[in-house]
Amino acid sequence: MVLTKEYRVCMPLTVEEYKIGQLYMIARHSLEQSEEGEGVEVVENKPCKDDVHGKGQYTEKHIHLSSRLPYWVQAICPRVFYVIEKSWNYYPYTLTGEWCSFIPKLNVLIKTKYEDNNGTTDNCLDLSEEELKLRSVDHLDIAFDEFSPKHYKPEEDPKFFKSIKTNRGPLVEGWRETDKPIMCSYKVVHASFEVWGLQTKVEDFIQRGIRDILLLGHRQAFAWLDEWHGMTLEDVRDYERQKQAETNEKVQAAGDGPTPNATGSNGRNTPTQDSN
Repeated sequence: MVLTKEYRVCMPLTVEEYKIGQLYMIARHSLEQSEEGEGVEVVENKPCKDDVHGKGQYTEKHIHLSSRLPYWVQAICPRVFYVIEKSWNYYPYTLTGEWCSFIPKLNVLIKTKYEDNNGTTDNCLDLSEEELKLRSVDHLDIAFDEFSPKHYKPEEDPKFFKSIKTNRGPLVEGWRETDKPIMCSYKVVHASFEVWGLQTKVEDFIQRGIRDILLLGHRQAFAWLDEWHGMTLEDVRDYERQKQAETNEKVQAAGDGPTPNATGSNGRNTPTQDSN
């Protein structure tokens, strides 16, 4: 059975503002979280088009994280290990697929939509009746949810951050009910690892990891508000290209060079649908 969770993450922003903030945060976050030989390597980043969603941006990344995995995962992984991530950003809708070429039964599919509300839309991503039965909903609070000490920085704490440019923050208890503007990131994550004896453990590990990343990334997007607010789309794309080049250089510094441009384990250039 595929483990399906829907995460709802509110932000004291508008959807239009977060279009810029999201791009800035991902580029900077990827650089900060990367180190020699490990981190996020951007393989491709180019415009794309879809008949339904229109123009967007396609990105392929290789996420190198061997030493960051728990020992029981490292035991079944090769020494050189990376996850392939392909994303189609048709903002305010995005589709992301993740898999690993040597574990064909590992699939993660993430559907995201952004709306200007505080997480009140019951079925934002138009899930089927069967999917709704399997779905569990997790409302994340970027200010007051428990947060990993290893990533904590006082200057990135929404309970203390005050924006000079917008006069937003600090966030107080109940902020999602009172603060304006308010938006919500709706993310449905289908995680599947069909290996007997490890399925539940791995799927739970994937969902916990995604939750931690969502909490950290959204906290940073708000705490960095004064650094990206006022940027144009062209500005933030230039920033993105610069940071991706720096990140790739850092990840490839181990001497292995860039990883090959690969399709997913199913050989297609689109996210595997096995997670549906």
